[in-house]
Amino acid sequence: MAIDWGNFTPWSAVGGGVLIGAAAAMLWLSIRRTAGVSGIFAETLNGHGLDEGAWRLRFLVGMLLAPWLAAGAQGLDSRGAVSPLLLVLAGFLTGLGTRMARGCTSGHGVCGLSRLSVRSLVAVVSFMGAGMVVVTLLRVLGGSAA
Repeated sequence: MAIDWGNFTPWSAVGGGVLIGAAAAMLWLSIRRTAGVSGIFAETLNGHGLDEGAWRLRFLVGMLLAPWLAAGAQGLDSRGAVSPLLLVLAGFLTGLGTRMARGCTSGHGVCGLSRLSVRSLVAVVSFMGAGMVVVTLLRVLGGSAA
């Protein structure tokens, strides 16, 4: 497998990582809450989205709008070529996995690791390893994986 250096974009990845870290730090410093997106989403579904100044709802709306705003600013098509059914299935499986792991990539990977949580380290190694295995299998079996 060769790296597609023409499409290798380390600076946008670094920029995105800095923005995610800054958002997690701002949330912690402002209201002492961990930026675990699956937990914020679950609390919003349980009716907590409108209390405490509706910060959960604003957080989630910002996360949903940000990719489209960024894509529009760069003139990119943000829709992709994935079927809606596949997106729903992927969302369901991601949600199931985050509930089983008692947290998501942002909660474990950004916030948990920075607190030196062993549980978060195990979760991050598990989901990163599983992702690598799935991409490798897709490539070996002739599918396409980003």
